[in-house]
Amino acid sequence: MDRIKNIFFQVRGKIAFYPTLISIAGVLVAFLFIYMEQRHVSEYLMDIAPGLVIDNTETARTLLSTLIGGLISLMVFSFSMVMILLNQASSNFSPRVLPGIISNEKHQIVLGLYIAVILYNIFILVSIEPTKSNYQTPGFSVLIAIILTIICLAAFIYFIHNISQSIQVGTILNSIHSSAKNRLLNSINTQEFRVFPSQENWSVSAIETTGYFQGTLTGNLLETCIDNDLKIALDFRKGQFILKGNKGLKTNKPISDKVKDKILRSLIFSSEELTGDNYIYGFRQISEIGIKAMSPGINDPGTALNSIDYLTELFSLLMQVDEFEYWTDDKKTLRVFIERNTFSEVLFNVLATYRPYCLGDIIVSQKLLCMLNRLSERVINADQSEAIEEEITNIKKDLELQIKNSRDLTKIKEGFNSWS
Repeated sequence: MDRIKNIFFQVRGKIAFYPTLISIAGVLVAFLFIYMEQRHVSEYLMDIAPGLVIDNTETARTLLSTLIGGLISLMVFSFSMVMILLNQASSNFSPRVLPGIISNEKHQIVLGLYIAVILYNIFILVSIEPTKSNYQTPGFSVLIAIILTIICLAAFIYFIHNISQSIQVGTILNSIHSSAKNRLLNSINTQEFRVFPSQENWSVSAIETTGYFQGTLTGNLLETCIDNDLKIALDFRKGQFILKGNKGLKTNKPISDKVKDKILRSLIFSSEELTGDNYIYGFRQISEIGIKAMSPGINDPGTALNSIDYLTELFSLLMQVDEFEYWTDDKKTLRVFIERNTFSEVLFNVLATYRPYCLGDIIVSQKLLCMLNRLSERVINADQSEAIEEEITNIKKDLELQIKNSRDLTKIKEGFNSWS
């Protein structure tokens, strides 16, 4: 079941997922109305509301042909705009935000609606067949085609509004921040303090797959552990690139090749970086957007300031996340142990990328120091406090090398209030 869910979530992120489902629905609706026409639904409607039914065959053919051509043009225009959006997002923000935009369900649903209505109109048009010397006109189906086309026009207006919002950097940052925040909160709410046994004398096995480690099929992995009375430790972290042959799988006792194969099939590897439930990508994407905003080609320090605000809240949540991830069976017996990226590691990686690009700007520099000072008020342990103090020292040292104006340096040391 976990494997099926994993495949479903991967497929759902593809841009063709919803369009395919909605298109199939459009074809099925077309066949339903063709069947209803064979039961003379148009004749019944003609007796009740003749003004709603088109009873002229040539008019129906012309109308359906016009609707098909118009919807195809509308679809091409709409999704030419999507390609422009993707190109602009890649150039101005980061190529890593593209999967989130491509998997936008709203865009997929609009595309699917266009294709479904086009297919519906085509099948209804084809269904107009000669009966002896006359034509059977599906007047009711043509009426539905008109209504569906009006819905497509409304969807087009909504699409224009939504796409104009999607390209704004604030919307992109907020989307990434919300996603990473939800993953962090989920980790905080589900974690329990555990003591995992020492792994000093455990058996170590090699990984037989190359790719980015995305996570585990938890149910399958726990089932393998229970059936073989195993405890497992993974010596690598989510998002890490693993080479075939790396020794990263530890077990509390030697295992057969069959059991090892079951364990490896429960680990999810991908040839590309996928967000999944890995909140580290949220830190990475937000920091990349902030850094790129400081490049000479874009020169948008306001976006860099906003990115630091979002990172501040994420770091405050990361402080509460345990350094290890544990999985237990139904009897609460510890079975799986996975390392996580620690607060100090993530903080260093983020600030190590900001420092070379942002410390020439006094406002952004002060914003970074302000973030660290706020985080210092929320520390949970001494390691976090030490990491923050070290980063503050590093920033101040770099500022002294890059900023030559003594007044600016004095203002930073005094902790002036910036406007953001």
